[in-house]
Amino acid sequence: MAGDLMSKARAGDGEAFRALVQPYRAELQVHCYRMLGSLQDAEDALQETLVAAWRGLGGFEQRASLRTWLYRIATNRCLNARRSASRRRAREWDVPQVEPPEPTRLGEVVWLQPYPDTLLEPLVDAPLGPEARYEQAESVSLAFVTALQTLTPRQVAVLVLRDVLGFHADEVAAMLDSTVDSVSSALKRARAALKHRQPAPAPGSGSAAEGAIVAEFVRAWESADLDALVSLLTDDVFISMPPVPFEYEGREAAARFCTTVFRAGRSFELVPTRANGQPAFGAYLRTAHGISHGTGVFVLTLAGDRISALTRFDTTLLPWFGLPRSLPSRY
Repeated sequence: MAGDLMSKARAGDGEAFRALVQPYRAELQVHCYRMLGSLQDAEDALQETLVAAWRGLGGFEQRASLRTWLYRIATNRCLNARRSASRRRAREWDVPQVEPPEPTRLGEVVWLQPYPDTLLEPLVDAPLGPEARYEQAESVSLAFVTALQTLTPRQVAVLVLRDVLGFHADEVAAMLDSTVDSVSSALKRARAALKHRQPAPAPGSGSAAEGAIVAEFVRAWESADLDALVSLLTDDVFISMPPVPFEYEGREAAARFCTTVFRAGRSFELVPTRANGQPAFGAYLRTAHGISHGTGVFVLTLAGDRISALTRFDTTLLPWFGLPRSLPSRY
């Protein structure tokens, strides 16, 4: 069947080509996301990959599998994007009538975006090579994807292809038009760079332990209970809000930020969703008119029985999670 589809696709049959590449589409998009840290950029890179594959199918000699060939194209498209100067730039704070406290530092990965779990569902049975070192859930976590953005383009390509997907060193060398020695050297440097960025163990997805923490967070946030909220945070909790570069590290800094958010009687409703295999919420600000307006998407990172990070993304991402821009208030 695959051979018949390949023959038809080489002859210009677009439907046959789509049938050939469809089994790899979801995993290729996640691959591009890991490398680029942005779902929008990942989708662009995926489209470029498929166009290049369609145009280059006649030159595909089948020395490697179709999957490996597609990963080669996708990886090199992502490398070009990583080296581009046109990555999304930082934006100014955009919450009306709220003046944030002085940030602990300014973040650099301002192009980071969440990845809806609905897009991860096709990856449950995605193949991993024997040399893969990361579990599927860990390899799409916000912390891991953010850490990848701090590596050089070649380092991130090598680490993802070797340690996440489990390709052999010689396969990766062929994909990158490099040598096994060069790939091994880049992998060593990438592993060393990520060594101190390993997240603490988190409760299992959908577990009772995760559910308990999430329920407490929702209660504290919706009731603007600052003391209860702070008690849920780790000592080194980290708050970020790409594309705004402000970052707050530590409980005291987080408390100052949350105090500003809750100031003047502002109250919120949270609508649960999931992103990057983590608990997430659409956040809505209640108004006196019975309507709650979307203020962004929150993603929680858990460590043990505490919250180690809260990442806030802007309102433009609500539709990605099937969430409205506004909704009738529950109160």
